[in-house]
Amino acid sequence: MFHVLRPIGLAVAVSVLTAGVAAAQEVNVYSARKDHLIKPMLDDFCKKTGIKVNLLPAGEDQLLARLKSEGANSPADLLVTTDVAYLHKARVAGVLQPVSSPVIDGNVPARYRDPQGYWFGLSARARVLFYAKDRVKPSDLSTYEDLADPKWKGRVCVRSSSSSYNQSLLAHLIAVNGPAKAEAWAKGVVDNMARKPQGGDRDQITAVAAGQCDIAIANTYYFGNLQTSAKADERDAAAKVGIFFPDQQGRGAHMNVAGAGVTASAKHKAEAIKLIEFLSGPEAQQAFAEANSEFPVLVSAKSSAIVSGWGAFKAEAINVAMLGENNPVAVRIFDRVGWR
Repeated sequence: MFHVLRPIGLAVAVSVLTAGVAAAQEVNVYSARKDHLIKPMLDDFCKKTGIKVNLLPAGEDQLLARLKSEGANSPADLLVTTDVAYLHKARVAGVLQPVSSPVIDGNVPARYRDPQGYWFGLSARARVLFYAKDRVKPSDLSTYEDLADPKWKGRVCVRSSSSSYNQSLLAHLIAVNGPAKAEAWAKGVVDNMARKPQGGDRDQITAVAAGQCDIAIANTYYFGNLQTSAKADERDAAAKVGIFFPDQQGRGAHMNVAGAGVTASAKHKAEAIKLIEFLSGPEAQQAFAEANSEFPVLVSAKSSAIVSGWGAFKAEAINVAMLGENNPVAVRIFDRVGWR
């Protein structure tokens, strides 16, 4: 069941938002991001602009289903997701509209936004490898493709194929290697799994620390969150694990984005664009970097101290829009090879 849209910031919201009725200087946001990550930025936006933000938090599948059901009567002005695959699904479903903003285009590199302006990346993350420092040498690691090598049999931990993060990684391999080679890779990884897929990215990293596997595939910010955790056991687990960015001699590490798009039903389109401009600007970008160990998309923004400590790396240059486009093929491949 969805929460009622609630106010964020200074202004007091009405108790019920009537669909189709436009109110001045407000913006309604459907968001799949954790409240503690996005709420402070929305508070700042409200304080600086006077624009009231009404927030409805839920999972991506729920939000997309709601937008489809509400259609043109949806009160939503902006959709925020944690993965480009959902932004692409929203575009295909017809619930987003293209917008143009020189400010956003100046903030967000072309590879992190939809070529037609339907959505824009707001923070980036790399999906990389984590290894047991006492059992694996960095020199043993190289590419994503190498994970399918039989030498890693029984040594790899990774979460379920239902994860959009894994779907996007496979979509990346489809883009660079073609479907046949990507499927052979997925089958090889299944053969090399140390256990059935279970848990989230954080669980894969801690499994390496606990000796349940030697290598894990996970997003970088989960590692950063473990390193800065208030729990000593999580910090200890992170200390036993090393981070490795694959394909540094080739195309670079696989990147994905959390982002946002203006809804097709937006009654406050101008305010929604202003919010994306703000979230892609210097203050919010620095906040994303510090709060969740993510990479800012704004080139001039700096990574957090913990992320900088991982060292410089080469990131892939392909447009992340391809990840969404290849998602349906990736899902079918996972099903065929038995990656559950």
